[in-house]
Amino acid sequence: MAKRKRSQRSGHKRRTFARILTVLLVLLLAGTLLFTCGRDTIRRTAYPRKYEEYVEYYAGKYDIDPLILYSFIRTESNFNPQAESHAGARGLMQITEQTFDWIKSKIAPGENLTFDDLYDPETNIRFGSYFVSCSLARYHNDLATAAAAYHSGWGTVDDLLGKADYSSNGETLTEFPYPQMRRYVEKITGAYAKYREIYAPES
Repeated sequence: MAKRKRSQRSGHKRRTFARILTVLLVLLLAGTLLFTCGRDTIRRTAYPRKYEEYVEYYAGKYDIDPLILYSFIRTESNFNPQAESHAGARGLMQITEQTFDWIKSKIAPGENLTFDDLYDPETNIRFGSYFVSCSLARYHNDLATAAAAYHSGWGTVDDLLGKADYSSNGETLTEFPYPQMRRYVEKITGAYAKYREIYAPES
């Protein structure tokens, strides 16, 4: 009789321990899930995909990874369509009037668009996407060199490509000698790496 009671108590302890272990495992899994979801939400808030309809459309039209465009928009204006720089660049992708006029001559020569239309998100993304695509094509799809050109102009980058200190092949930059240019390139490439880390697994 005593043995049976001891056996029952032992069995009860094992069942209690198993239940506690199960509860702990469930709590651990729930905590891990909440942490992962919370972390992903924070990262997606920091690196959003706003104006997705326009970005995806013009990325497809000009054959660009849309995550590159999000990286430019985030870096240039943090998705503020009314943004304006001290140099007078406007909108989501911070396009200057001179660049606007050049792009308009290429993709919208007969359209009644003015510099003020760059405050319109679709127009700005349309024009900015074209310029990014041209920069990527000009510099062999090297994002860092294209970003330097978007920031400082093709002429500046072309001049640097002719100097062995900054380019080993005359086609892409390996060094960025100007502090503002270097910081800009780091922001673009860093943002793109983050966007790929967060969103590329979905594709």
